[in-house]
Amino acid sequence: MEYLKLGNTDLNISRICLGCMTYGEPLRGSHPWTLPEENSRPLIRQALDMGINFFDTANSYSDGSSEEIVGRALRDYTRREDVVIATKVYNAMSNLERGLSRPKIMQSIDDSLRRLGTDYVDLLQIHRWDYETPIEETLEALHDVVKAGKARYIGASSMYAWQFAKALYTADRYGWTRFVSMQDQYNLIQREEEREMYPLCAAEGIAVLPWSPLARGRLTRPWGETTKRIDSDLYGKTLYVATEEVDAQIAGHVASIAEQRGVPRAQVALAWLLSKSVVTAPIIGASRSEHLLDAVAAIDLKLTVQEIAQLETAYVPHQVVGFA
Repeated sequence: MEYLKLGNTDLNISRICLGCMTYGEPLRGSHPWTLPEENSRPLIRQALDMGINFFDTANSYSDGSSEEIVGRALRDYTRREDVVIATKVYNAMSNLERGLSRPKIMQSIDDSLRRLGTDYVDLLQIHRWDYETPIEETLEALHDVVKAGKARYIGASSMYAWQFAKALYTADRYGWTRFVSMQDQYNLIQREEEREMYPLCAAEGIAVLPWSPLARGRLTRPWGETTKRIDSDLYGKTLYVATEEVDAQIAGHVASIAEQRGVPRAQVALAWLLSKSVVTAPIIGASRSEHLLDAVAAIDLKLTVQEIAQLETAYVPHQVVGFA
């Protein structure tokens, strides 16, 4: 496993981050495809054994049960100081309305710490931009969370570059805690972040943590092949419907290079992502052991300049989605 700093922080993180939306009670929340605790724990244990120390969840995943499952597993399998735990605030839950007002942030972090069974999280991220709450209120509340020792750093996710620039400027203006990371959608069939967000992150020393690096599995199997996850993932269906004809060509290039290299397609798609200097650690979901094996193996798979060009050649501009 390779390790590096999370942006300008002192956090040492694995090059692969385990996304924990997969782990949650299926009857809680809106993700019926998630794995219950007895099926989640072996995968979390495997990730630790493989050197992954960075775990990303959210308060709203499976209505809090993801945090509960992940928290119990990490307490049982490792020491708190040996892992980096990230969670999020914004989305609605059974006991909390959506938003980033001060009361909602304060309730959410306390609830998350209780579910995770820890005194602090390493990274508290805003899940989306809140159009109904002034950014000043949100940033001051997040600053107070950090000052109280409940979060070491704060991060953001899926917004327009102008919004992120405004948040960074506002924090600097008032002397509040600055965002250190950006978690956004980035993969071979959705590369719009390369236009404005990633140059901003590079200039400001912001860590980039792409979600959906395999396009919800679409880059890992024959195009059009479905799974239980794809069939029941209503949100995922909104992300990749407008450009399927071109996206299928890109997936075909992934398949071709994977066949030539003698490796699974997931390794090729992740290796492309890891070749980008702006990317810190992609967030991968793992519902099977081989998903973890492919993710870690991708670190050592170095694509040639010609292979990278082949993977990128069919891309066309895409509508920016996933911000709501």
